[in-house]
Amino acid sequence: MAIERTLSIIKPDATARNITGKIIDKLESAGLKVVAQKRVKWSTEQAQKFYEVHKERPFYNDLVTFMTSGPIVVQVLEGENAVAKNREVMGATNPKDAAAGTIRAEFAEDIERNSVHGSDSAENAAAEIKLNFSDDEIVG
Repeated sequence: MAIERTLSIIKPDATARNITGKIIDKLESAGLKVVAQKRVKWSTEQAQKFYEVHKERPFYNDLVTFMTSGPIVVQVLEGENAVAKNREVMGATNPKDAAAGTIRAEFAEDIERNSVHGSDSAENAAAEIKLNFSDDEIVG
């Protein structure tokens, strides 16, 4: 098993409800280590760049608007198979389909306001981390 890193974002719906600590507890309890973390408010340009892979999708503009509506917490998580482990702990994108005990099953409001984002591959994790953190911000 490989030690890897992944990007996690605690979205504006979760920061507004002050459940950041509960989400971090679930991540750490699953064996993921937070090696970088910051609370930020994305500009429209930052959100557009981050989600540009979805630019042609009908939900793109709403997603950008939502992700710039309040502060988010961006994190670099590290652990064995961190990408897969984070996705498992997050649960399905649609909280109605998320397994009991997952972040989205417990905290998501709906499919858009689903509390967290996680990288979907090691390659995307590396790119997403690079967009949000400089090397000297990651301590692990």
